[in-house]
Amino acid sequence: MATHTQKIIILDFGSQTTQLIARRIREQKVYSEIHPYTLPLEQLQAMQPSGIILSGGPASVYDADAPLSDPGLFELGLPVLGICYGAQLMTHQLGGTVERAEKREFGKAELRIEKAEPIFSGLAAAPALHQVWMSHGDRIATPAPGFVVSATSAHSPAAALQHMDKPFFAVQFHPEVAHTTIGIDVLRNFIFNLCDCVPNWTISSFIDSTIASIRTQVGDGQVLCALSGGVDSSVTAALVHRAIGEQLTCIHVNNGLMRSGESDAVIRFFRGQSTFHLIDVDATDFFLERLKGITEPEEKRKRIGYGFIEIFEQEAKKLGEVSYLAQGTLYPDVIESVVFRGKAPIKSHHNVGGLPERMHLALIEPLRELFKDEVRLLGLELGLPREAVFRQPFPGPGLGIRIMGEITAQRLHVLRQADVIVLEEMKASGWYDKVWQSFAVLLPIQTVGVMGDGRTYEHVIALRAVDSRDAMTADWSQLPYELLGRISNRIISEVRGVNRVVYDISSKPPATIEWE
Repeated sequence: MATHTQKIIILDFGSQTTQLIARRIREQKVYSEIHPYTLPLEQLQAMQPSGIILSGGPASVYDADAPLSDPGLFELGLPVLGICYGAQLMTHQLGGTVERAEKREFGKAELRIEKAEPIFSGLAAAPALHQVWMSHGDRIATPAPGFVVSATSAHSPAAALQHMDKPFFAVQFHPEVAHTTIGIDVLRNFIFNLCDCVPNWTISSFIDSTIASIRTQVGDGQVLCALSGGVDSSVTAALVHRAIGEQLTCIHVNNGLMRSGESDAVIRFFRGQSTFHLIDVDATDFFLERLKGITEPEEKRKRIGYGFIEIFEQEAKKLGEVSYLAQGTLYPDVIESVVFRGKAPIKSHHNVGGLPERMHLALIEPLRELFKDEVRLLGLELGLPREAVFRQPFPGPGLGIRIMGEITAQRLHVLRQADVIVLEEMKASGWYDKVWQSFAVLLPIQTVGVMGDGRTYEHVIALRAVDSRDAMTADWSQLPYELLGRISNRIISEVRGVNRVVYDISSKPPATIEWE
């Protein structure tokens, strides 16, 4: 992992927009990391943050099982910004009171700034009103000792607070969301004016620091890289190759869950466009046997992940002395795999969670700190072709998590045919580059239909297309009816065994982008 001399640490208390806080800070060219609120104080200190942000969350501070931070963080002498639940937590832990609000605030609200300096520096004070986004059922009733109110709203007499002597600030609204028109101003004031950060975290600086980190970690060792041909693995391979050159061997595993012709295309591209040492392994039968009879989504993901590890282990032995495995783990993968307050993660990711102890390979995950759009910028900076960098995301488990229920060769054949049609029509219409992701899903049900005056009872294909920036949140894409109609007609006409096509109009959250 690359090191950063300046960073803002965000302690996560379960808000759905915590990731947006990190994004907004990085957009200001300042590095930020998200950690669970349970992060031990000594680890927090060791990170040497420039400032700390306490995120929002769904709990109430007066609940018996309310998530609480280590109160010692307020003794570190660092600037602290509490947002929504984080603001209430700061009040609660420093001696103020929080109570259930008579009138809750959800959505747009008008903020009246009473004291501009320093968190609202540059913004007009009273009587000016500013639109903010609220999402809370509790309110700060009595500020903690030493705090004064710096802004109010119709139902929050303490919509923002600041300590008179210490660099502690609390805002009831969410500065990270676009609906808060002054949100960027608030975050900029915190990170630059109060935390004294310098806007020097760029993709170029990330490349330099990461290359140095990889060289230090690897030394003269040998590295394997799992190369699927997707954006994440391609950028990982390019970055590691720039760092250590011929010490890198890339392995492409055809797990039988790839799109039609995709494995052959990946091999042709990388052997024709690069100097990577590339080994290709056809493990179709191996994976299908491992997945036989398995229908539970998490179990499928795990078997696919462990299957990759077994293949890499076998190939590593053939190569002799290999010490490291490089893979394209991204920050959203890490975040979604975290267990929060004892609850199950959103989903397990095949490339998160380390390696079996028997596999004596250390992990290199150079993209672990990045969001998807940052990875794309990195790919361009490394000289990868635009068509490779901006291809739509394809999940590591492949079509295995786009087939609901058991994975079989026959069901894979049906889905591959439908998938080809979706991609052909999306590209022909110009919509492929307009959406974040578009794909077909094979459902575990069959429905009655009529074809050629005869009754059918066949498969259902669901279409999914979403708009997103970083895969942490997503809205369903409003594709033209004509395009949806063409895709549906072609699938039903050309893919034997399908008689119905439906369109998924759910957003993330509450749904996820992939179906499993």
